[in-house]
Amino acid sequence: MARLAPKSLELLCGEQDELQHLLSRHSTPQQIALRAKIILLAWEGKNNRDIARTLNISRDMARTWRNRWLELGDRQLPVMKKLSDAERGGAPAKFSMEQIVELFALACSDPAEQGRPISHWTARELAEEVVKRGIVENISQRHVGRLLEEAQIKPHQNRYWLTPPPR
Repeated sequence: MARLAPKSLELLCGEQDELQHLLSRHSTPQQIALRAKIILLAWEGKNNRDIARTLNISRDMARTWRNRWLELGDRQLPVMKKLSDAERGGAPAKFSMEQIVELFALACSDPAEQGRPISHWTARELAEEVVKRGIVENISQRHVGRLLEEAQIKPHQNRYWLTPPPR
């Protein structure tokens, strides 16, 4: 059974020099350098099996990056962009930025002003309050805690009772 040769790969003006430059720089991430080597070997006419043997990688990896380069070749992207990871999919965000900002504003407010008989907000109290107000349909206290930590908001360190609000 005859095997199909992989598609030939052509480099645009200056791309070979840019790939060589990436390989010679000490600050180039290893993943990017390996991908640059794959592209240069493919440009030299090596097939995926030869590239895989030379670089001690899988044939799938050689094929993937050859095909990726060919797909992105029409778009006139910079070499570094062609060698970078593709955008990854994922679940859409559950909460809008407006909802998160409302949560943060609530976390920075005095709980007593909101009718809560507590000295400071906890993740559980905030989760209950944003659901009660209809800001979000539901949210776990762990997610509230992660959002606050990411934004470096620490409601337990706010001193609502020591300083009056500015006027």
